[in-house]
Amino acid sequence: MTGALSGIRVLDLSRVLAGPWASQTLADLGAEVIKIERPGAGDDTRGWGPPFAKDEAGNDTTEAAYYLTANRGKKSLTVDITKPEGQEVVRNLAAQSDVVLENFKVGGLAKYGLDYTSLAKINPKLVYCSITGFGQDGPYKDRPGYDFMIQGMGGLMSITGAPDEAPGGQPMKVGVAVADIFTGLYATIGILSALRHRDATGEGQHIDLALLDVQTAVLANQAMNYLTTGTAPERLGNAHPNIVPYEAFPSADGYLILAVGNDSQFKSFCAVAGLADLPSDQRYMTNRSRVANRETLVPLIRRAMVTKTTDEWIAALEKANVPCGPINTLDRVFDNPQVQHRGMIRYLDHPVAGKVPTVANPIKFSKTPISGETAAPMLGPHSDEILRKVADLSDEQIEKLRSAGII
Repeated sequence: MTGALSGIRVLDLSRVLAGPWASQTLADLGAEVIKIERPGAGDDTRGWGPPFAKDEAGNDTTEAAYYLTANRGKKSLTVDITKPEGQEVVRNLAAQSDVVLENFKVGGLAKYGLDYTSLAKINPKLVYCSITGFGQDGPYKDRPGYDFMIQGMGGLMSITGAPDEAPGGQPMKVGVAVADIFTGLYATIGILSALRHRDATGEGQHIDLALLDVQTAVLANQAMNYLTTGTAPERLGNAHPNIVPYEAFPSADGYLILAVGNDSQFKSFCAVAGLADLPSDQRYMTNRSRVANRETLVPLIRRAMVTKTTDEWIAALEKANVPCGPINTLDRVFDNPQVQHRGMIRYLDHPVAGKVPTVANPIKFSKTPISGETAAPMLGPHSDEILRKVADLSDEQIEKLRSAGII
């Protein structure tokens, strides 16, 4: 595999989503990623279905779509790390790797001699990234952490969903596991930074990432709204706390997102919507005044928006350079000509399913383009290759480990 990270080897002891998302990103960028899995079982997400990938006859395979989501481009090696022989295999591989990525409970790998302190003794240049729910220290460090609960504990659900007084109003989680995904991306950033430091100094280091820390960090402007005022933001549904109008409005046949980001765009919108008098009204002249008077402005916009279909509004507003868009279902997302032009859907060869779809990495490089992706691996097909080429084991040693159930 070629790419910006060609020559970097990642030993991936993580599973489920946050860690695998990070290692998949590294694989997309050209790193060799060796996914360590339990013999006979593998990553839990292999069974998180339906749906499952279909074989060429249309029958379900053993590979869940969830697993295929986060394990593209990797090699799978099955090792029982609870056994001394398996631990020795992982230590051997860590000595030949640049990065170790894991998401065990705090201290969970120390009893196997696979924690950072132990592995750094045999490879001082190792970049070792640990992902947990709450971090390596603090009063919650021993608690398990899952995305849904972290979205709640980290404040995201308190600002997501309709207000209590609105029909169906209640806190809502985001429709994908954003705490996991953001943590995976921060892990990628941290690993790349630590590799840069290692290249400059020869020193490896331990990266401590917590889902709760990440969820708190990505509260962005909502966090700063609270920290500067002392008032916790409330749920506004699809409305924006700092910009008006910036929400979903009902049209004659559905909904339309209107994202007016400045006063000039507001004037252009009003001209198209037959509300040309509003920009001269002191209550609505500036974004600041519109935010203060959203309760009177939004109903006026709603009455105008229901007079045309979503497509009619988009055609008219795009001509006036007013940001807007539909709320697409996923079938429309992947049928979108821009999404297709950008190559966001790819089909990868799979030994059982023939071809499996994948959502492409969105990074577009001019010099080191992402290429040569492979589908998420079946359980353990690369075991012999890795043990021979990386761990330098003989066929006899490999067969002995297999006979003992270690691999």
